[in-house]
Amino acid sequence: MVTKKIRINVPEHLYIPKHEILKKKEVEELLKKFNTKPSQIPLIFETDPAIVGLGVKPGDMIKITRKSPTAGKSIFYRYVVEE
Repeated sequence: MVTKKIRINVPEHLYIPKHEILKKKEVEELLKKFNTKPSQIPLIFETDPAIVGLGVKPGDMIKITRKSPTAGKSIFYRYVVEE
């Protein structure tokens, strides 16, 4: 019996919300708006399957846009760190 390995491109999967790297200017505006530091933003590992194809590096900020049945869409932010 031969078994096949199925490869799934995680970032493009139906149930994975949109992930994008914020530009430096966007990060500065976000931190100023919420009066916070990057270390106070929830963390995400650079090896997370949802962002591995984006070419992220530690120190990047990720914007996650999820569909919401009540709000239409919800936006979350994650600070990229080494595992």
